[in-house]
Amino acid sequence: TCKHSFEGRMHESMEKIVVGFLGCGNIGCGVYKLLETYGAQIEENEGVGFEVRKILVRSLNKSRAWAIPSTLLTDRPEDVLDNPEIDMVMEFMGGEQPAASYMVRALENGKCVITANKMALATHWTQIVRAAREHAAGLYYEASVCGAVPIIRAINGSLQANRISSVMGIINGTTNYILTRMANEGAAYADVLADAQRLGLAEPDPTADVEGYDAAYKLSILSTLAFHRHVPVENVYREGITGITPLDVQCGKEFGLTLKLLAVAKEEDGEIQARVHPTFVPNSHPLANVNDAFNAVFVKGHACGEMMFYGRGAGDLPTASALVSDLICAAKAKRHELPAVSEAPCRMAEDWRCVHFVRMRAKDEPGVLSLITGGFAAEGVSIASMVQKGERDEAGFVQLIFLTHRAGEHAVRRALAKMDPAQASAESVIRVEE
Repeated sequence: TCKHSFEGRMHESMEKIVVGFLGCGNIGCGVYKLLETYGAQIEENEGVGFEVRKILVRSLNKSRAWAIPSTLLTDRPEDVLDNPEIDMVMEFMGGEQPAASYMVRALENGKCVITANKMALATHWTQIVRAAREHAAGLYYEASVCGAVPIIRAINGSLQANRISSVMGIINGTTNYILTRMANEGAAYADVLADAQRLGLAEPDPTADVEGYDAAYKLSILSTLAFHRHVPVENVYREGITGITPLDVQCGKEFGLTLKLLAVAKEEDGEIQARVHPTFVPNSHPLANVNDAFNAVFVKGHACGEMMFYGRGAGDLPTASALVSDLICAAKAKRHELPAVSEAPCRMAEDWRCVHFVRMRAKDEPGVLSLITGGFAAEGVSIASMVQKGERDEAGFVQLIFLTHRAGEHAVRRALAKMDPAQASAESVIRVEE
């Protein structure tokens, strides 16, 4: 239990558990609002009550989305981290630092930490978890992946009796919104991104979302929990959606495929593959129908079979909902459980096998198609389907679309690298997961 034990107090007198906040932006205000509005109902239903004692902020005078008494605000981290009256710390700062070091300091002081910070967790996983274990402090982070979707609690709890073989998910709402619009309207990436920014669905600097960094942090956490071995975020292969064209999306449709930015983690033959990249899935796959800013995670376990978790993966109130749920779980826990994850290095797959969608610009003259298929065959890549799109351009080239059978990633790349660009060159390579 936490150093400042509160379990006995709660059962004897219903004295409230004292909470400190690190940060108070939109999500922090959302949590404060939920506790203020539904605190009495939570106390009646769950038998635990909370009092927010101190809130660390950058500016004491900033106007906020929810009216917060000025007496709670402080710009001194020690007023939260080192305050012996505070039992639990909720972190809303975001980013890697100082959030990670503040979480470690709170845990070292025996305080439970509740966070939605996937970046700090993914980049400092070992340090944070070790501090929680060594100081018998609670660490709760359901909101760090997919907002209100309870995927972490499911993996750590309900699915413990399973040997999970794969986790695939749409875990970034911004990119899913962009790709949904591109598919439904045939719109260009840049135009939809501009709309998403105007609507507040994409940041002014969208790099973290559209280049796959956000999803990579989340996949590092998910794959670590699913396979019980730490998967460092730097070992997650990452590729964004900035190169996706309406032609790619349309060609995929004609093959019965839907394009998503997918986070894929699999354990095969003792190796773990963890990758984030644009991915086609068959229209019949449950993930194909996850649209707009929604998230979903598809899990395969040896006992449970296939399961999908679906819901709102971002937004102030969905994230606040998951954070308050963790707060209640932490308060009711007789002993704080940490995931059984080995710190020993895991074997990461450097190559993987899947179907590949390849769009090529090829010279429209006799023999070129044989050169292309021969180049693939030389690397053991078999072609399942091929179509030509449109007419030849002014330079005498046409667009050819290939779907391979399952093939190694490296083999496909080698075949394409050896082709003479004067005859044929790849303009798009997208993996297909079935």
